[in-house]
This record gives sequence, structure tokens and C-alpha cells, in this order.
Amino acid sequence: MIGLPSSFLTRPIAHRGLHDAACGRVENSAAAITAAINSGYSIEIDVQLSKDGAAIVFHDYHLDRLTAHRGPIAELREHELSQIALTGSHDTIPTLNEMLALIAGQVPLLIEIKDQDGNMGSNVGELEAAVADALQSYKGHIAVMSFNPNAVAVFAKLQPQTPVGLVTDSFSAEDWPTLSACMREHLAEISDFDRTGACFISHNQAKLHDQAVVRLKTRGVPILCWTVRSQDAEITARKIANNVTFENYQA
Repeated sequence: MIGLPSSFLTRPIAHRGLHDAACGRVENSAAAITAAINSGYSIEIDVQLSKDGAAIVFHDYHLDRLTAHRGPIAELREHELSQIALTGSHDTIPTLNEMLALIAGQVPLLIEIKDQDGNMGSNVGELEAAVADALQSYKGHIAVMSFNPNAVAVFAKLQPQTPVGLVTDSFSAEDWPTLSACMREHLAEISDFDRTGACFISHNQAKLHDQAVVRLKTRGVPILCWTVRSQDAEITARKIANNVTFENYQA
């Protein structure tokens, strides 16, 4: 198992880059990533899958919230997505390859692979392969994570030299209404940690006292957390977490 580089524990992690819509820096945009680099932060980004199998840097499954377009991102090809402007920005939707070229190892990069199964199941692999391919020649500190343990396990087999982790939560019915009670309970236990080859978790900052987190911390597992939105919340989170993923303030 590859361990998480210490750089991920020493620099606060800018959630989807150092975004600020009021300044034209939309989340997961080139401008937000550049601002994070210039401030010396580590960076977290999300990747989705295009219709033609490319890794696209975008959080949502649908285009509606962040662009003037409508519909699922998975219904458009890479070249079509790369021409779509992000609302309130001069940037367009970036590919993972473009983001890797921009960051170029200047700061640590944490990539979240968004679940493509729909229910945290095993119908995954294409996006994981696209991410692994993009990272083949990348030079710099990098780690990959997902809420879906199956995605983490698949990626770890494709790219064993890259540290992987689980994005975790208490998985309440209120926050995860589409998941079955059985799946929510299973994920909340973080029982897939060892079988996926994970070496860290990134947990909901409001739920850091969950027993599953405490057990892993006792084992010496690095604990990251998401998403901290104030200095006070950061102080509280750091009582348990080794580092924070933040937005909307200067960590």
C-alpha cells in the first residue's frame, strides 16, 4: 500500500480550487486552480465521465447549476464539453489533462472520482481507467479518492503507485435518500477501507466523532475532512482531522 505524502497533511486543501464566484473564479475552473496555486494551497478537484470516455473536471452530474446548458454531463463528448462556458467566468469546462498541465506538480492534488454506478455499486471502471491513463506521466504529489469503494479498488489496481482513499460520511437517510438503508449502513462503517487499498479517508467535518473514524485514527490512518467553511469550524475539525478541505474563507 502506498502511503499518503505528508504534503497532504501540511497544506490546507482548497475545495474545488480557491473559488470565488464574485471574482469570476468558479469552482473547478482554471481560474480557481490558479488562485489556489498562487496561494500555496493543496487542491481538490472532482472528475466526471464524458460520453466518449474522457475524464472531465466537474462536480455535478448535470450541467444546469454551473452553465447555461441543461442535461447530464455524460451525454456530451469531450470536445463539446470543453466549449461550454462556466457561468460567471471566462473559463470553459476543463478536462483532467488540462488541469494536470496547469498544476504541473506545483502543489499537491487530490482527485475525487465521482460515483458512476449510481448506487455505489460495482458498475464502474471507465472513469477510473481514464484517470489512471491521464496520470501515467504526471510528476507531483497526487492522491485519488471516491465515495464509492469499488471505484477506489478498481483505480488502485490500475494505478498501484498512486495513494488512494475513501470519501466518507455517516450516510444519513436525509443526506443520502437514494441509497438503501443496507448500503448506507455499510458505507458508514468504512468496512471497505482495507480491501480497497486505501491509506486515508476524507470524512464529513460535522461527523468526525463517528466511531468508524475514531477506529481508523487509532490505527494511525490520516484523516482529512470536508468541507470546512470558517476558521471556527477548522479549529474544531483539527481536534480530530489531520487536515481540512476548505472553501469560502482563507484557511
